[in-house]
Amino acid sequence: MDQPESSLPHAAVQKGQTPRHEELVRLIAQSLYSLGYRKAAATLEAESGVPLYPPEHDRLLLDVMSGRWDACAATIDSLTGITERNRAVAEFLVWRGHFLELLGTGDAGLRLATEVLSRRIAPLAIDRRCVHWLARAVVTSEGAVAPEAVAECRIGLFLDLVEALPPWFRVPSGRLEHLVETAVIQQVASCIYHNLPDEVTLFEDHKCHEEQIPSDCRQILCAHKNEVWFVRFSNDGNYLASSSSDCTAIIWKVEEDDTLTKKYCLEGHKSPISFVAWSPNDRMLLTCGNGESLKLWNVDTGECNLKFGAAVKHIIASCAWFPNSEKIVCASSEPESSPNMIFTCDLEGQELEMWAGERIPKVSDLAVTPDGKHLICVMDSQ
Repeated sequence: MDQPESSLPHAAVQKGQTPRHEELVRLIAQSLYSLGYRKAAATLEAESGVPLYPPEHDRLLLDVMSGRWDACAATIDSLTGITERNRAVAEFLVWRGHFLELLGTGDAGLRLATEVLSRRIAPLAIDRRCVHWLARAVVTSEGAVAPEAVAECRIGLFLDLVEALPPWFRVPSGRLEHLVETAVIQQVASCIYHNLPDEVTLFEDHKCHEEQIPSDCRQILCAHKNEVWFVRFSNDGNYLASSSSDCTAIIWKVEEDDTLTKKYCLEGHKSPISFVAWSPNDRMLLTCGNGESLKLWNVDTGECNLKFGAAVKHIIASCAWFPNSEKIVCASSEPESSPNMIFTCDLEGQELEMWAGERIPKVSDLAVTPDGKHLICVMDSQ
């Protein structure tokens, strides 16, 4: 807990200032202390007349460390903006600390501890199990605070109290930084043209202009003979794969001037190709034809390495690679006589695992997490 170097008397908000201004000064001071600029923070407190901590904070800290328990309870009772539940919790923390310290003094403090339990703790509107635990401690001495541990326990008590008290009582650590980061995230989220990879600066409001969105046609690719249904760049960005209702897929090479040239036309499907998927190492490409099998292509040669026979009787809705590029997962549906299913295969076409049945909904897309341990599915009914 960062403490200011000087403790200033609480000053009323100066003329022309608002409560929000006082909050801002306290946030800045707390940030300066956390950054190590203690002299600058102390100067800000002195010049503004706004202390980092209100007088109730310093008074409660002093009373806790001095063991003035009635004074602690009186300070808590005087606080505004605190719910009755939290007030009861704070008072319970105070009297529990006193109770455990009395138990730690041995037989001499046992009678006083019992009085604190019955007169101070039992009447509080708190969970009865807490009271029962303390009652049991009278017999077992469980949790009793030894005299040499009193100072450390009182510091812990004060920190617990701070968490139970209202926000104005203390400035949460990193609060100003959190507010700034939240504002930046909100500006980025509301920027409809956001397209900047660079860090957003704090020196101006964030706004991407429409001109930053690609809008000029640089090249038209005309190699397909019918509608193009799917396109996807390779993971390294060096290739583009396109699939079409003409039953072919094309691998395009991205040249140094960012133009695309056709590398291979992948032929062999008898139905339109609705989906393609690059392996994580970009050496292989999967193509999915409507109502027919998957095909695995070698990107370097353009040859079909494997036709997955397990998928012949199902329409493949989606497929994805595992991170090691050695296994794939597919989601299939239709025809109506066959159940929906999700299955995994190795690169030899061997089915490894399969989930099927009426409880498996139709899957429209899926992905494997980077660690290969979880499967994420987009389902029509979910």
